[in-house]
Amino acid sequence: MTDTFKRFDMAKPLRRQSLILRNFIKLVSIAQLKRHKTRIIRNGVDDLKPPYILLCNHNAFFDFFVAASCVYPFRANYVVAIDGFTMPVGKRGFISREKIMRAAGCICKRKFTNDIMLVRQIQRILENGDVAVLYPEARYSLCGTNAVLPDSLGKLCKLFKVPVVTLICHGHHVNSPFWNVGDKRLYTEAEFSLLYTTDELTRKPLAEINEGIRNRFTYDDFRWVKEKNIRIRSPLRAAGLHKVLYQCPVCRTEYQMASEDDRIFCKACNTTWTMAEDGSLSAEDGSGFSHIPDWYEWERSNVRAEVEAGKYGITLPVRVDSLPNSKGYINLGTGTMTHDGSGFHVEVRGDHGSFEMYKPVPSLYSCHIEYEYLNRFGDCIDLNTLQDTWYIYPKGSEFSVTKIALATEEQYEYDKRKKAQAVTQ
Repeated sequence: MTDTFKRFDMAKPLRRQSLILRNFIKLVSIAQLKRHKTRIIRNGVDDLKPPYILLCNHNAFFDFFVAASCVYPFRANYVVAIDGFTMPVGKRGFISREKIMRAAGCICKRKFTNDIMLVRQIQRILENGDVAVLYPEARYSLCGTNAVLPDSLGKLCKLFKVPVVTLICHGHHVNSPFWNVGDKRLYTEAEFSLLYTTDELTRKPLAEINEGIRNRFTYDDFRWVKEKNIRIRSPLRAAGLHKVLYQCPVCRTEYQMASEDDRIFCKACNTTWTMAEDGSLSAEDGSGFSHIPDWYEWERSNVRAEVEAGKYGITLPVRVDSLPNSKGYINLGTGTMTHDGSGFHVEVRGDHGSFEMYKPVPSLYSCHIEYEYLNRFGDCIDLNTLQDTWYIYPKGSEFSVTKIALATEEQYEYDKRKKAQAVTQ
């Protein structure tokens, strides 16, 4: 890519969290936690003081209020995606959102990139004696279960030799699902727990550290809701669910699912499922799945079969917007996106010229997607380099960004398995 757009300054020295904003965020957090009657369960953290790394799961914006409440009264810095710094505050934009985010202790990261600058920023946080707050799943969960974590996470924790603490929140996805954002005011819980001491990080091998992190990051919001006997009383509780459950388990047709109110249905075979107040699904004839994550993992297994058979591939017309800095989105024009066994290949042309982005399979263990992003142009995939973020909006109806995200993960794992087999032969 060649352009003249000003880039976000990733190397700009981070700011320690403003005392005023820290106290303001705490007050807002208290109100939010009270609204949900949130219970925080503390394990091994009573005498904990910074510096330490806090790893949090990610299901909704409410996650941030719980994290802020847990680390208070100590200062923290939060790793936030580029779009979190975007858009002015105030009718005329007198105060930039970037300035407020930096004052609140936020540091910028482009999703799913290997950024050495982030490592340096985390080092500065810890040297300041503060808390480094990371959301390693790098996206909201699609159906309330854990997302893939990078192999580099354990290496990062081992590098800094400070305690590693986890914050695993339960109920946030069901309260405000990624596919139907809102606030149902449901009861929630959070486990604020010490995972590794400095001594354990030194002694344990990297593989064991990664395994421990992944085990801690195993959760299922819909199962948790049933176990806690929580009722989802919203009459619109299934609206938007077809964004995640894009394939019918009865006729196996893709891209013909729809949803409204408390129902999800297939327009090809007319099978309808109703979501009960405990979050379970049921069809009149008992067909399909009752547990939403089971349906989602069935879709993953179908994508995996396509990938391994060499049958996965899609080419779509797209609109592409760029986000090089915090000033706002720049339309690059229209073009095509191909996603297949070689990775992502996007070509676009517009008023600013012609651009191309290629992300080979080994470079991307997952990708970030959005449903009806900012109510602008529909669902999108965002792909990142160290200097830019592209928001790619496919056109038409014969696609699912959920399937594209699943295929990205399955292609990466398949490529890794093939390389491992080649080494052993």
